[in-house]
Amino acid sequence: MTQTPEDPQNLPEMPSPIDLPTNESFSTIPETSTFEPVATPDAPAEMQVPTEMQVAETAAVPAVVAPAPAPTFVYAPPVTFTEQPAGSASPAVKKAIIAGIISGLLAGMIGFMSASMIGNTPSPSISLPASSGDTSPRADDSIAGIAQAVLPVVVSIDVSSSQGSGTGSGFIIRSTASESFILTNNHVVDGAGGSQDITVTFQDQTKEVATIVGTDASYDLAVLQINRGNLPVAALGDSDDVVVGDATIAIGSPLGLTGTVTSGIVSALNRPVTAGDATDVSFISAIQTDAAINPGNSGGPLVNSRGEVIGVNSAIATTGSSVSGQSGSIGLGFAIPINQARRVATELIATGSSTYPVIGVQLDMTYEGQGARVEAIVEGGPASGTELAAGDVITEIDGVKVSDGTELVVRIRAKNSGDVVELTLEDGSVIEVTLGSDQN
Repeated sequence: MTQTPEDPQNLPEMPSPIDLPTNESFSTIPETSTFEPVATPDAPAEMQVPTEMQVAETAAVPAVVAPAPAPTFVYAPPVTFTEQPAGSASPAVKKAIIAGIISGLLAGMIGFMSASMIGNTPSPSISLPASSGDTSPRADDSIAGIAQAVLPVVVSIDVSSSQGSGTGSGFIIRSTASESFILTNNHVVDGAGGSQDITVTFQDQTKEVATIVGTDASYDLAVLQINRGNLPVAALGDSDDVVVGDATIAIGSPLGLTGTVTSGIVSALNRPVTAGDATDVSFISAIQTDAAINPGNSGGPLVNSRGEVIGVNSAIATTGSSVSGQSGSIGLGFAIPINQARRVATELIATGSSTYPVIGVQLDMTYEGQGARVEAIVEGGPASGTELAAGDVITEIDGVKVSDGTELVVRIRAKNSGDVVELTLEDGSVIEVTLGSDQN
């Protein structure tokens, strides 16, 4: 039997239309499309939705304006659940609930027992693997390798007297079976005045009392002697082979910190450096280095990349004093070339005194012009037999310009007695002089 709208009481309740949000990814359905009615598979014939043809043949049914075509959805009646009394659960459900409760209790007991056992068990000791042997060997020509080889010959020097105290550095240049000789700066051992006590400290912190063999204030050098023999000695290089840019290593006891190693390069050569006071002036044609040199480094070795001593650290340039009154390094350190130091040290060990080369003139150190002006010729000196005269201005020595009297003295002190030098005068004339020697 087909139901009509006049008899709506028997029609099944239809769900409300479902509004879907618009989404551009869905394709729209054209208005001319027709949809086949979909029946619920198990519904009786009376419940079948009439086709368009069947609706048209029933005259009694008033005309219904069909809405715009829309997607057809299959209606599925909602599933209803009937509440059951609390005691009406099936035996299988009851067994499952009981089994779950028992499993939970067992799991809790096992977890509690495991945690108690772990808490009462002492934690195992932790052992981290350790490296065996030297995993990073240092090459002999590395800074570390050179420092290891040179440090045993470097000592710290402490000087004290009733007039004061001071510290410095030095290095062993000669050793016999019973005694050894140490090279250092004159200002290190002479700084405390006369009757000073001198103590030498080695890298192993053993100490020896030292005595002065001889000093040379003009080169700022001194040699000490200790009664301990068979010690390692420093390898002395050739400072004439040094060029700007060579690697340098300074070793000493800056501010009393024994065994300090710093590194840098040769920044310049033949720097005219003077030290001391008006009555005791040292003239040095120095090697300049940017290796950190500080008070206490004086007398220590400046070493090249082969571990050879190329200079004796002697002076630094500073921009002022620190709060404590000590001047610090600003990267301008100066060392006495070892070729000069070797000659002086050899003479000091042999005779207790040394010599220095001279041209036999007195210079006007107040002259403000370019060059060094001769004030007087020393009678019987090397220049007395030449055409050099008082009033002459020397502008070059061996083709190297000199700016003042100090620089001329430094250039001459870098030579040896008996060397022949060429002096260029202001008028362009050249005079040869064979250098003599004077006793310190």
